[in-house]
Amino acid sequence: MSSDLLDALTALEKQKGISRDVLVEAIEAALVTAYKRNFNQAQNVRVDLNLAKGTMKVYSRKDVVEEVEDDRLYISLEDAQKINPAYELADIVEQEVTPRDFGRIAAQTAKQVVTQRVREAERGIIYEEYVDREDDIVNGIIERLDARNLYVGLGKVEAVLPVGEQIPTESYQPHDRIKVYITKVERTSRGPQVFVSRTHPGLLRRLFEVEVPEIFEGIVEIKSIAREAGDRSKISVHTNNEDVDPVGSCVGARGARVQTISNELNGEKIDIVEWSEDPAIFVANALSPSKVIDVQVNEEERSTRVVVPDYQLSLAIGKRGQNARLAAKLTGWKIDIKSETDARELGIYPPVFEESVVEGQLEEPANDSDPYFVEEATDEVDHTSIDLYSDDED
Repeated sequence: MSSDLLDALTALEKQKGISRDVLVEAIEAALVTAYKRNFNQAQNVRVDLNLAKGTMKVYSRKDVVEEVEDDRLYISLEDAQKINPAYELADIVEQEVTPRDFGRIAAQTAKQVVTQRVREAERGIIYEEYVDREDDIVNGIIERLDARNLYVGLGKVEAVLPVGEQIPTESYQPHDRIKVYITKVERTSRGPQVFVSRTHPGLLRRLFEVEVPEIFEGIVEIKSIAREAGDRSKISVHTNNEDVDPVGSCVGARGARVQTISNELNGEKIDIVEWSEDPAIFVANALSPSKVIDVQVNEEERSTRVVVPDYQLSLAIGKRGQNARLAAKLTGWKIDIKSETDARELGIYPPVFEESVVEGQLEEPANDSDPYFVEEATDEVDHTSIDLYSDDED
């Protein structure tokens, strides 16, 4: 073998970060396999690759035993001592068995091993690069589509955008540029596999971090997100800086910031509300844009009863219950919405023992044994209440 291999391995070590010793070990192991395969040998052998001299030798290895059962694997003590009197039982005798034309096979094998290891190293580098970018957004180009998935080129790797992670209202075409959220990176036999999403709440979070400097700098904090991708989302924000308006920071001048994010998400509507550690205030904020005149809190059940003006009931519930459903997801509280008229008829408003968010009455919440159920809401205005369980998802 030519000493040029030494230069090639040294260059690979510098360019690809692959240890030369690792490559040499891999080549030697591959040469052992090649020797056995090409020369129909079952004996134990060792390959010695000397890059400095450009030489390669094959040595058979036999255990020294008293009685030989297989002369390809064992050698008698008597025969071993003919080679070297110092041999004893259990020693290993090595003898060179390098075939005359093994150089050609060795060169071909070395090339294959180096190519394979370089490919593996490149895959490893790509994996390490993208595994560190999990839960982040990246720009990509749609390369191709099949019946279920989109394949998005991210530069060094092709990411998979499953149908369940695609925004239903979006139309995708090859060569379109899109922003995607990396949800998972896996090692596979074919290299790193990157999975991305357009529906994950994390995409909305990262877009706000990019678009709103106050969030990126930590002045404003995103507390929770509830999203129905492609249609509507709610996001709660908070700040400890009294001089900063958290909602206004996210909306931007004339709504510029939130509009930019909405455009990126194909016109998805985004409600930005102020977070509060007081569940009554937080729930009232979360039901925006509906007006709320009273919120009664049941800490044990982690549920709330909300009273809204009659003319605001449909708005509070939202289309197909969407507004109330997103509010429940955002706050983590069950929400039972009732119109003012029905609340008065049931005797739960005005509250007898509770401080009203609006009216400022201070007492204990009225005891109500009615269970909280999840009921399906519709768009019809004559629905008087909706009970919702919250999801744990952000």
